[in-house]
Amino acid sequence: MIDHSKIIKKAWEGYDPTKIISKIEDISAMVSTNHVFRITFEDEDIIIAKFSYFGKYEHFKEDHRIIHALSNNLLYPFENLLAKSLLKNNRVYTYHYKHGKSDAWVVFYNPVRVMQRLPRRLEETHIRKFGQQIGKFHKACSKLRNVLPKSSKTLRTDIYTLMERIEEDEKQFGTRAQADLIKYHCEQFLKNRLKTNAASFETIPVFIDWNIGNFSVTNKLELYSRWDYDWFRMSSRMMDFYFFSRVVSNVGDRTVFSYIVNPMMEDRFIMFLEEYHKVNPLTADELRFLKEGYRFFILNYVIKDGNYFFSEQYAKKLRAEAYDIYLPSVDRDFDADKLIDALKIKETKAKK
Repeated sequence: MIDHSKIIKKAWEGYDPTKIISKIEDISAMVSTNHVFRITFEDEDIIIAKFSYFGKYEHFKEDHRIIHALSNNLLYPFENLLAKSLLKNNRVYTYHYKHGKSDAWVVFYNPVRVMQRLPRRLEETHIRKFGQQIGKFHKACSKLRNVLPKSSKTLRTDIYTLMERIEEDEKQFGTRAQADLIKYHCEQFLKNRLKTNAASFETIPVFIDWNIGNFSVTNKLELYSRWDYDWFRMSSRMMDFYFFSRVVSNVGDRTVFSYIVNPMMEDRFIMFLEEYHKVNPLTADELRFLKEGYRFFILNYVIKDGNYFFSEQYAKKLRAEAYDIYLPSVDRDFDADKLIDALKIKETKAKK
């Protein structure tokens, strides 16, 4: 068992040993293996600490460096949108804890201001405004793509890592049939990535894990604050869209959740896409890639890294559902043409 408080205190001593901690409270959602703590100091100042074991420390450090540059460069109305990490010597301060088999890292944030949360189930007004706001936010991120630090993570490298792990020890992924199913979908992803010309898509900052617990809005439904960067990466904007479909879905936000593909086929998601498309036009190839974005999410975040990220009960449940429900449904239940036709995107016959 790791003593989180002890490590957080050590992390803080490396930041500013003159400021004394009086209280550390765990405020985690208890869904993931990551922990979030509220730290109160003797002078009553408060900061937030994120304690993570997920992924690699180098990627964690790299991601926060990119997020800091993004946060610093975003212009109105998004200049204060992202939760700010604490800096030391003009760099994001992170602490790496290694002891025996324990490997974890800590980052500190200023407390984020929260206005209103969207309701668990959105009305049409919410969906349309959300589509417009996300279209504008993606546009703002796109403008900064050339000034942000480079990222070493790519979709291909993550898929290749998964394939290598299967080759090394397929038993860790279940039965032979389940390992074969993963390999098949990895190959489909790589093949369809080429088919949809995904290499030509713009690379922008994407947060992927958009759910109504990760952001707040103003009373005019404009984006106000965004936090929780567990799945941040530099990639195509389309990697965000599966979670947008979940935010606007008919089912709404659920305490017990699954990752079925169906929300991307709902009329409510089409409504979201229509508003987004007016602000920040989409292409037919990008909409076709939505299926691959979903496939990647299941392969990478549920199967490859699920045991590291989700708490044990969720990791087990979601991986079982990935084999039985999610992966078999990808090619069967997603129809990009329905979305392309709804947005009236014209294509040449040769392309279709």
